[in-house]
Amino acid sequence: MERDDGPKAARDHSWAARLHRLWMVTGGVTDVTAMADHVYALLLAEPEVLAMVGTRWTGGELRYTRRLTSGTRPVTEVAEDGTKSAGAARRPDSSDPAAHGPAVVDRLLPDGEGDFAPEHRLLSDAGAAAALECRFVLGENDWATLSVGLAVPVGPDDPLRQRLTQVCDVLVAINRRIVDVRAHERRQVEEAFLAEASFLMDESLDIEETLSRVARLAVPAVAEGCVVHLFQPDGRLVPVARAHVAATAQDWLSEVTRRDTWTGDTLRRVMRGRTGVVLREAELAGGPFGAATDGPGRLVRAVSVSPLRARARALGTLTFLFQRTDEDISGLRMLDDLARRAALAIDTSTSYELRRRHVAQLQRHLLPPALPSPRGLELSAAYAVADASLDVGGDFYDAVQRGDEVALFIGDVCGRGAEAAAMTGLARHTLRTLLEDGAAPGRALERLNQALLREKVSRFVTALVTLLVPDGDGYLLHTACAGHPPPMVLRADGDVAEVHVSGVLMGVLDGHRYRTATVRLNPGDTVVMFTDGLTEARDAGGVMFETRLVDAVRRCGAARGAVAEHLVGMAADFRASGDDDTAVLVARVTERS
Repeated sequence: MERDDGPKAARDHSWAARLHRLWMVTGGVTDVTAMADHVYALLLAEPEVLAMVGTRWTGGELRYTRRLTSGTRPVTEVAEDGTKSAGAARRPDSSDPAAHGPAVVDRLLPDGEGDFAPEHRLLSDAGAAAALECRFVLGENDWATLSVGLAVPVGPDDPLRQRLTQVCDVLVAINRRIVDVRAHERRQVEEAFLAEASFLMDESLDIEETLSRVARLAVPAVAEGCVVHLFQPDGRLVPVARAHVAATAQDWLSEVTRRDTWTGDTLRRVMRGRTGVVLREAELAGGPFGAATDGPGRLVRAVSVSPLRARARALGTLTFLFQRTDEDISGLRMLDDLARRAALAIDTSTSYELRRRHVAQLQRHLLPPALPSPRGLELSAAYAVADASLDVGGDFYDAVQRGDEVALFIGDVCGRGAEAAAMTGLARHTLRTLLEDGAAPGRALERLNQALLREKVSRFVTALVTLLVPDGDGYLLHTACAGHPPPMVLRADGDVAEVHVSGVLMGVLDGHRYRTATVRLNPGDTVVMFTDGLTEARDAGGVMFETRLVDAVRRCGAARGAVAEHLVGMAADFRASGDDDTAVLVARVTERS
């Protein structure tokens, strides 16, 4: 007897083609709703199927249902928060590898609803007397069902069972692909956010400004609220930066994270660990956040806290407040990564500020605390740091009053750093001692040169020494130079001239004699001494300030006692490049009473 399997074979072939088309059509789909439309249309084309219902669950909690009957549009109903059902009783066991695949269960709808809710009611309303339910795992705590309503039950060998299973297999694969695509997109967004946050943190060395920028960047990109706490020297954990999507909640966030006991205890508990935590629902009990609270905190569904640690030191915490769903909350890995970057930026800024203070303190010790106020002379000085490397510069100056005479000197040690600072101290104190003992300018430079050679120093030193000796109503200016820019003399009538004096730098040649040049200063005349950081400052076009020096000195003459400050300020405004410090020492002859 010949087998009549032509219609069945054709139907199977048609089904295989449609299933393949389903896979191809949904290949680029990343929207679950669009995917469900294709699946429902495929199964509703089967002659036995009257209606379909799909459900999505998290644990035993129903998230939404989607139903469709022939000739109607799909209807999706989102379950209310906290809706529980008998879903917990039929949840697939994700810990059992054999349970990971779709499993088909027969349902007779005249029976009681039992554990088949809400599908029982929805399929019965569509006129179905029986159903096939297929359950499948989508994630660790995420699962779903796909049920078809039938006019009559089908036998155990009915092809519809296998087809339902095949469709659910496709759904699992598509869901995995969607999850992977979304995870990839989220990683890209997170990496872009972390890169932008790192850029902001690298842009400034002001800790609070940096953290405020990060908080503003994170809200609402990462969360609805953000607050950063830092430990203070007295051990208090104080909020230093915060941001919230609601402007009216800014002050609330600052206040509650400053004074709330639960928040303080939670932050300190997290600080004892190495990684962050995400607190939800019952874990928020007793605090100012969660559904059981009032005010802005009521909207908070989760709170993440990550420790800020750098070089094994606890610096503070980074806290985010989330009002979004769990699946929209950034992973703890990303939040901890951001906290690590913030901690590194804080540590860098703190180290920078500490080093800056140390350098400033050391620099102050290398300069005189104050200049003398001799009769008939008006002295002023200014010092500007051009290099941001936080190394002590080698510029120095001082003034020594010995009776009616005043000795001025200014110098520069090659390079920067600790060695330069040590030589700066040696040069300044040696010159000061020699001049206090009555040495003439040239002799003082010769003695310093011998001392440097005796110490076998590896850096050279330049210096300029002038001695102002009273002469009638003015002064005689005796100047000796060791490789240093010569001084400028600004006359009372506005004429500017350079004192012609020169000599080799110190620490190189033994036995060199430094000659002295002498000019007269009358009342109203000014002598300007400076280091090469002034003349070598360059504008954006590469032009050196040296080309503007004569005019700048002339213009500063009207500043009287502030000539040094004005001259340094003009060079700073002019400077676009050049990393040498600048020192200026000025003496103006006044009427001698």
